[in-house]
Amino acid sequence: MSAALPAIRPATLDDLDAIMALERASFPTDAWSAGMMHDELASPHGRYFVLQDAGAIVGYGGIRALTGAKDADIQTIAIAEAVRGRGCGRALLNQLLHEAAARGAREVFLDVRADNPVAQSLYAKTGFAEIGRRPRYYQPDDVDAIVMRLDLRAAAESALSHPAHSSRSAGRTADRDERSGGLASAPCPTTEDARDR
Repeated sequence: MSAALPAIRPATLDDLDAIMALERASFPTDAWSAGMMHDELASPHGRYFVLQDAGAIVGYGGIRALTGAKDADIQTIAIAEAVRGRGCGRALLNQLLHEAAARGAREVFLDVRADNPVAQSLYAKTGFAEIGRRPRYYQPDDVDAIVMRLDLRAAAESALSHPAHSSRSAGRTADRDERSGGLASAPCPTTEDARDR
């Protein structure tokens, strides 16, 4: 794997096998089925992106955001162990937030495992706030889901008010949309697998 940040591109149905291999490796106890993932990739109500490094898919993430709806939901993010710690999770999350903003969302919601502090930290530093818990949501592990919410406009304003962070993350996401207000500039740590279902 190269040292540079992997390229981000929209996922296609041709990526299903590679995504499923990473899905099963990342979430061995609660992986989605190939049929479920196929339906997610094919849905007009969402958008999935993959991270590609030296021809291999090393991460993916998806968002459900109906065009014109005021809210969106991050469905899942997974990063291959070999590329963790390089900013891949942050870049993929920013891409998903840009997609939500481009579709008109004002708020983004997600669920994250209570036993995944790395992902929780990524989301909190991006501006997500805990708004509730779903007890024993992740089965068969009996792990709570932390429900988090991000106000996209507030996050954009915060990113714009911290120009020092802009140079750090400039160029880290593909297909940036100016309507999102510079969300890619928000400072974020890296993440391990983040189950946001």
